[in-house]
Amino acid sequence: MLPINTVCFRSQTSFRSHFAALFQLSRLRDKANVAHFSHSAGLSAQTCRALQYKKHGDPSQVVQLDDVDLHPMGAKDVLVKILAAPINPSDINMIQGTYAILPDLPATGGNEGVAQVIEVGSQVTSLKTGDWVIPKDAGLGTWRTAAVLSEDDVISLPNDIPLLAAATLGVNPCTAYRMLCDFEDLKPGDSVIQNAANSGVGQAVIQIAAARGLNTINVVRDRPEFTQLSDRLKVIGATHVIKEETLRRPEMKELFKTCPKPKLALNGVGGKSATELLRHLQVGGSMVTYGGMAKQPVTVPVSALIFKDVKVRGFWVTQWKRDHSHDGSAFRDMLDELCSLIRQKKLTAPVCTEVNLQEYRRALDAAMQPYTSAKQVLIM
Repeated sequence: MLPINTVCFRSQTSFRSHFAALFQLSRLRDKANVAHFSHSAGLSAQTCRALQYKKHGDPSQVVQLDDVDLHPMGAKDVLVKILAAPINPSDINMIQGTYAILPDLPATGGNEGVAQVIEVGSQVTSLKTGDWVIPKDAGLGTWRTAAVLSEDDVISLPNDIPLLAAATLGVNPCTAYRMLCDFEDLKPGDSVIQNAANSGVGQAVIQIAAARGLNTINVVRDRPEFTQLSDRLKVIGATHVIKEETLRRPEMKELFKTCPKPKLALNGVGGKSATELLRHLQVGGSMVTYGGMAKQPVTVPVSALIFKDVKVRGFWVTQWKRDHSHDGSAFRDMLDELCSLIRQKKLTAPVCTEVNLQEYRRALDAAMQPYTSAKQVLIM
């Protein structure tokens, strides 16, 4: 059984008024396999537990578990209990101070996760007690037990999908979905090639593409357990799984006898790996870069531009969300389609390791290891 963490209410009266509602919600929490609420006299009634950093640096050195004050509830605010929150590469980069957007310090870590609404302000119209919600944008700070948030900062999810699928839905599956939809007109039978195929984005690409009848050529770094990894990716829908070095070998000609050359390449690595993806694109195809794990620039051969007229693009899901913030239906429609795939068991969460919040140092260390095959998810 998971240890109980504390979420404190702003007054003893508030606590009593919500006890009955919390009792009714316990079924949902049991179903989600998360810890029940408890009230502790040892903490102020206006605090929660949060993983904070006061300066940028090595996450294992600068992140601390602290008691943090909750903001007062406003008429358009909601009080939420965070259920689960993953550790993503962008979270690590934000703590290190190398990400494109950086919150003011001190900051609470985490950009993704799922929470349950416990209390709603008097003017809240789109949410109710018991709803599951995820952040609409990055920088919300999800590595904490509770938060008071604006109604406009979150969007609801159905609570009949698995907890880990909900907690990991807002970043990687959305990135995969948009890249498959927004850059090439892909039809059933078309091919997509991607590196970092074992990443959270990569696994989502495989599953969404398979649901749409697309072939995927999935590139991963060589490793001792390559065969097991290849088998696992094929189980979730991968058409082909190859090693990085295979991209430069004659075997690729044999592969393309069984599926067409790709219209779309998805690059999460950079460096030589990206250049090799470009070499295999169809004439007029697109390579979309969404990550740079190799920390090396993308080199585009002149011949690919002149003779193949390839398009080299970039994608950042945070910017997409901000560009479409005025039109809530675009994000809503995407989440509805992804949740439909989850219910049909055509889209599952990546392999996850659930870690109690108190053991955050172990989770951070594991998330920063090379060849990581499991996403670390903090359970509150």
